[in-house]
Amino acid sequence: MAVSDRLHSDGRFALEGEDSQRLLARLELAVGYARRTGQATLATLGLRLPADVDPSAVVCASRRPAEPWFVFEQPDRGRSALAALGEAASLSASGSRRFAELARSWRTLAATAVCDPADGRQLQGPLALGGFAFAPEGGYSPQWSGFQPASLIVPEVALIRDERGGERRVCMTVSVLAEPDDVPEELLSRLQRRLAELRERPLPLLDPQPVGHFHVASVMPPEHYEAAVSRAVELISAGQLQKIVLAREVQIDAPSDYDPAAIFAVLRDAFPSCFAFCVGRGEATLVAASPELLVRREGQRLSTLALAGSTRRSADPAVDDYLGERLMRDDSYREEHAIVARRIERTLRNHAIWVAAAPEPTLVRIANIQHLATPIRAQLAGPIDVVELAGMMHPTPAVGGEPSRPALELIPALEGMDRGWYAGPVGWTDASGDGEFCVALRCALLRGKTARCYAGNGIVRDSQRESELAETEIKLGALLPLLCG
Repeated sequence: MAVSDRLHSDGRFALEGEDSQRLLARLELAVGYARRTGQATLATLGLRLPADVDPSAVVCASRRPAEPWFVFEQPDRGRSALAALGEAASLSASGSRRFAELARSWRTLAATAVCDPADGRQLQGPLALGGFAFAPEGGYSPQWSGFQPASLIVPEVALIRDERGGERRVCMTVSVLAEPDDVPEELLSRLQRRLAELRERPLPLLDPQPVGHFHVASVMPPEHYEAAVSRAVELISAGQLQKIVLAREVQIDAPSDYDPAAIFAVLRDAFPSCFAFCVGRGEATLVAASPELLVRREGQRLSTLALAGSTRRSADPAVDDYLGERLMRDDSYREEHAIVARRIERTLRNHAIWVAAAPEPTLVRIANIQHLATPIRAQLAGPIDVVELAGMMHPTPAVGGEPSRPALELIPALEGMDRGWYAGPVGWTDASGDGEFCVALRCALLRGKTARCYAGNGIVRDSQRESELAETEIKLGALLPLLCG
């Protein structure tokens, strides 16, 4: 049966009547299959909601303390949004094959799910969402506790908004993992209780005048970053590298706990072309407004974006245009960008019937920064899940370096920090292997009263350490004003 068209006119999300019976029937099938095979089995149900429901606002208002939660929006792309609560199932891996292992685990779990058949109009069946650390064993530092090297969660409740053919749709998918010893009626009651807790409230406002003092400091002195840039330029000049991306970390200590939902609300309004997201794990939340799409798979079609080379914005349109034109003509930035685009195209050609990229980069302008960008599309030659595609492409030279292996070996030593999920893929996938992942840039890790912000630059032969440090300040400017009151 297709997704139910029942609208919740009373504003609540409770399962009632026919919907409740449909889910119970699926739970009975899932428990029966689990008992026959000894394997836990997913059961899901999709429901239509009113088109004015705000998925992110519902999730932010309804999350339980310390439970996993996830909101992921790109407002300029048809106001697409995915927001989720809870954990029906959890998949994790580490090491160099973490992408392939997670893709295989997800295919196995999704293959036996008792769910709605996909009709190509909107997301319906089971979803898995989460992210990956930048490094194969990344996230080992205490501040990244809860953010494993590779982690996808199947949520109990997911709300999805998309727009197709001029029609906006909002759907809700509920999921439960049935074990052999489970009782279907008890599983149904558990989901009904969870849905009864859902609330529709506007996203909270950020306090414009917080009381108390904020302390802001680089985790490593700025001079350390400048020295790392100088050393990288030496290695590039010696022919050991073409490019390497070096990042720095800034810590903010606030007088009171941060509210990630309020920060997210500002980011999605201020950066509508970016991927605004929150990933909550335990007591910590990774919040971001990332401009960089790593990969999107829709059937056999693939989309990605080469994004490298940046400069500041100006409130004066003439100055802003001048800065953009200078960026377009700067040989150093053009070289940095070309390295990224060439690697992406080379990677895709091994798995695609065709790859198409614009011959020249364009300017992408967001609130506080402008970038060189080249959209790239491809037609896949065979079925490759979006998680596997993310593993093939990560890390691009936009966050790693070229050649990749020596750059990745040097990055931890030069930076002196654990990137955790910074510069790693964050996103979602469905049962068919479609989905999208962005790169976790312009992000902050929030834990109580502490926020850690990250920003990095691509270093090439002509890079100057003072200007590279200044560019990180521009990138940090996306979040620092929100985090420092």
